[in-house]
Amino acid sequence: MKLKRIGDCMASIEEIRKAVELGDPDSVNNLLEAYLLSGDPDEQYGLAEWLAEIGYVEEAIKVLEHLQYIFPEEGQLKIDRANLLIEIDREDEALNSLMEVSKDDELYPQALVTLADLFQLQGLLEAAENRLNEAIDLLPDEPLLMQAKAELLLDSGRYLESAKIYQDLKDQQVEIEGVDLSERLAEVYSAGAAYEEALPHYDAALKQQVQPDVLYRAAFAAFQTKQYERAVRQLNELLEIDPDYFSAYLLRAQSYNLAEDYEAAYKAVLEGIARDEFGKELYLFAGKLAMKLGHTEDGVQYLREAIALDPEYMEAIYTLVSYFHAEEMDEEVLELAENVIANEDDWAGIYPMLAESYERTEQFEQAAAYYEKAYPAFQDDPNFLEKFARFLIEEGKRERALEIIKELQVLEPENPEWFDWQQSFE
Repeated sequence: MKLKRIGDCMASIEEIRKAVELGDPDSVNNLLEAYLLSGDPDEQYGLAEWLAEIGYVEEAIKVLEHLQYIFPEEGQLKIDRANLLIEIDREDEALNSLMEVSKDDELYPQALVTLADLFQLQGLLEAAENRLNEAIDLLPDEPLLMQAKAELLLDSGRYLESAKIYQDLKDQQVEIEGVDLSERLAEVYSAGAAYEEALPHYDAALKQQVQPDVLYRAAFAAFQTKQYERAVRQLNELLEIDPDYFSAYLLRAQSYNLAEDYEAAYKAVLEGIARDEFGKELYLFAGKLAMKLGHTEDGVQYLREAIALDPEYMEAIYTLVSYFHAEEMDEEVLELAENVIANEDDWAGIYPMLAESYERTEQFEQAAAYYEKAYPAFQDDPNFLEKFARFLIEEGKRERALEIIKELQVLEPENPEWFDWQQSFE
């Protein structure tokens, strides 16, 4: 192919930019090959950064490989190329590129950090920590390295060690660009379920800057520590900032519910549904609250909406089947249960109710089948075993009934009724 010349160059950065804007990857690659034959290395490096930023990662790697050919000892090029290779899952090549950085190179600690990131991505947490420790030994006063280790420890589930590093950095009044140490401390404590310890750090972070995600996590920590009024206050503030922060509506409703303000909880969850008509969790919670408040028809409808959004939504199905079962609405139980069981999933939780509904509608063969299906999951439940035994007795299945009665005797040896049943058989 004959390459197009622009002035004294075969191609220009401007033409490459235009090709990118037009979404023409073939032209981008052709122009790039031409430009690399004559462009200035500094400009080429800048071009690589820009290509990577806009998602042309393969093309950015091509530029860096060209520059590596010109400057084979330049460590920064090897590290940059490795980072891009990691981004597109070419991890083996990334590892090889990083291993080429000499220990004598001033950028060797940076290479170690990138290696640690790669190992962490691969789940090799001990290897990652070893690389970070090596980098810290070389640069013991570098806060970025300590912050990287704190994040690795957090990922490893070593929350107290991570929190100690962040607390030390905060005590030293270290400033790391783009990192709020109070917010990170709060996140570390929350990750370790130490929500009480997290709260003052969330407060400190929110004094610095109010961000929706931080507000939500602070409210969640308050919720976990049973500080429901505080959780509601912060969620209200969040929803004023961002009315489409959908998960805040459910947490606010849950907070009101646990504070025993059921009307406010119901109002809150309906506000959530009005904003997020596809939130199945909102419909489920609305259904439960409606039933608690005596609005049973509305409750049934909300539960049906939840199931319509997700036909395999087990909690909603179980809640609705339980309601129908308690009301002895056997036709509704059977219709709903049969629809979900048709998917061949394991619905053991509803089998006992299904068995009883079949029994009450005198479909005894199906009832027997579902009693047996339920048995493995409920064999330690005396209430289920009693109903199963009664059904078997009425059906004349004495041998199987006696087996169940003996299991009841083991579970409840103090209950004379089970021994009376056995004697009546003998």
